[in-house]
Amino acid sequence: MSGSGGGELRAPIFNGENFDFWQIKIKTIFRSHELWEMVENGYKIPVKEDALTKAEKKLLREYTVKDARALGIIQGAVSDHIFPRIATQESTKVAWDILKQEFVGDKQVRFVKLQGLRRDFEYTRMNDSETISGYIAKLFDLFNQMRSYGEDLSNQRIVQKLLISLPKSHDSIAAMIENTKDLDTVDAQDVVAILKGYEHRLDKHGENGTEKAFTSLNIGLKSNRSNCQNNQNKSQKSKWKPWSNKAEGSNKVGSYEGTIRLILM
Repeated sequence: MSGSGGGELRAPIFNGENFDFWQIKIKTIFRSHELWEMVENGYKIPVKEDALTKAEKKLLREYTVKDARALGIIQGAVSDHIFPRIATQESTKVAWDILKQEFVGDKQVRFVKLQGLRRDFEYTRMNDSETISGYIAKLFDLFNQMRSYGEDLSNQRIVQKLLISLPKSHDSIAAMIENTKDLDTVDAQDVVAILKGYEHRLDKHGENGTEKAFTSLNIGLKSNRSNCQNNQNKSQKSKWKPWSNKAEGSNKVGSYEGTIRLILM
């Protein structure tokens, strides 16, 4: 369902699954129309409308129109098999509360669901047949579900899960990240970018695993190596070359890069 303006947000359709995600999206729709307070709190219908002042009657009409607009958004944002649950309701708040009570559940139900997601989190591993991109999408979907049920997932915990759940065939890239990044501070999206870049190079070049890890290391650590070689007058070419025992510039830099080579080999 779209709003009255052509450029306004479109409400997603709720089909009975992932209510937590749906309610976040539709709340944004309500707020964009200044209707969320009406959905959340409703309004009190007076017993005797005739007793109202002119100003009160005007305010009541405004509330009635707002409530109808909000109810229309909800009705248009649920699938046909969900709609009968709220079809007879004339109040947005009542319709919203019905959906929340059925699909969110009480505290105990949410706890049980979260426990199941925690088990999935612990046991989820990437299979050799999976792509890195596909696995990351699956893993972040799990992260989002856990958060929707109240789990506090730190950036550090996500980074650790990403690395320890990779298969043995990806040990080289995992070791490279672990030995060149501070896992307490590195952003999860930076790790994702390195992993996806590594996968892209695997697909593109068809080299053996070690050579691919080296290529990814050269690209992923470009900024780190630049910081370590501030005093180096001659920049290295982007093409990957085997490390020599003696690096250009300072001996310290050469020692650092030689250490990475030994770890990955």
